[in-house]
Amino acid sequence: MINVLMIEDDTEFAEILGEYLAKYNIKITNFEDPYLGLSAGIKNYDLLILDLTLPGIDGLDVCKEVVEKYNIPIIISSARSDISDKVIGLQLGADDYLPKPYDPKEMYARIQSLIRRYKKTNAANESGVHNDSDFRVDEKRHQIFLKEEALNLTPAEYEILSYMIKQIGYSISREQLVYNCNSLKDKGSKSLDVIMGRLRTKIGDNSKNPKYIHSVRGIGYKLVG
Repeated sequence: MINVLMIEDDTEFAEILGEYLAKYNIKITNFEDPYLGLSAGIKNYDLLILDLTLPGIDGLDVCKEVVEKYNIPIIISSARSDISDKVIGLQLGADDYLPKPYDPKEMYARIQSLIRRYKKTNAANESGVHNDSDFRVDEKRHQIFLKEEALNLTPAEYEILSYMIKQIGYSISREQLVYNCNSLKDKGSKSLDVIMGRLRTKIGDNSKNPKYIHSVRGIGYKLVG
């Protein structure tokens, strides 16, 4: 069974979603009070579904606190339509953002996807080898290997590529990449484009027919291989 913590002040909405997901062996435990949710033993859950409009505290602040203290996938579920909320949520460390209203089937699909991703990433981090990937990260030495050949990377290139390796096979937004690269002096998209260009050169990738780093229209990038 997948145990999901939900922090949502719309109890009727939470109940409807919980009844649907229960058919797929997913148990929802919802807290209307965000402070109770934060003290509910988050490490005992497999995933967090988080609303943004909550009593007493903004959901983005809840997101920030959870990310700082726990390693748990987070799906923001909100009726707030401001694109800045989505961007900030992803920058803070949320894994997905699903605007309300949505079909429960879509939430089910996203839960399954995130759970698979986290299991895959955690297994790779424990072994130091990312499944059958051509890439390997040596975090102690701060090095990345491509087919066991060490890459000569700048700090920013290392940060970007190591983050992409942890999310290998999945689309990553530009905002997530920029936020997770502390070495970027200029947080604008031009700096990211420059780094991606250099990375493609160093791994022998052709931007028109890439083997590893693929551009995803409207989102960002995806690392495969």
